[in-house]
Formats: sequence, structure tokens, C-alpha cells
Amino acid sequence: MKRAEKEKKEEAGSCETCQFYDWDEEIQDGVCGAYLDEDDLQRAVFSKTGCPMYRFFDEYKSVQKQN
Repeated sequence: MKRAEKEKKEEAGSCETCQFYDWDEEIQDGVCGAYLDEDDLQRAVFSKTGCPMYRFFDEYKSVQKQN
């Protein structure tokens, strides 16, 4: 397995690095802002490969494109 693939799998397990992760002030907890139907939710909870909706959030991505 390539190093990049391994890092990607490790990242996929962390909701805090996902672009859909958001902090809800009312409940004082992190929430997922992605639309998950019943099947997607079941896959996300029981999958060994991670959430199917996971997208790595890179706040510096737009800056990298400008260079």
C-alpha cells in the first residue's frame, strides 16, 4: 500500500478534518452537515473504510492555487 493511500485512510476516520464537520453551539458538540440517507448512515457507522461522504477540508487549498 502506498504511503498516500495509507494516510488518506487514516484521515478518513477523523470527522474533525472533514469539510462537512461543524460545531453546534446549541448542543456543544460536533455535527455532520452532509446529507446522509439511511443507507449512507449505516455504511458510515459500520464501515471499516470510513465515511462515504468524507472530504478532507484544506483551508489553504485556495492559497495553494494562487501560487
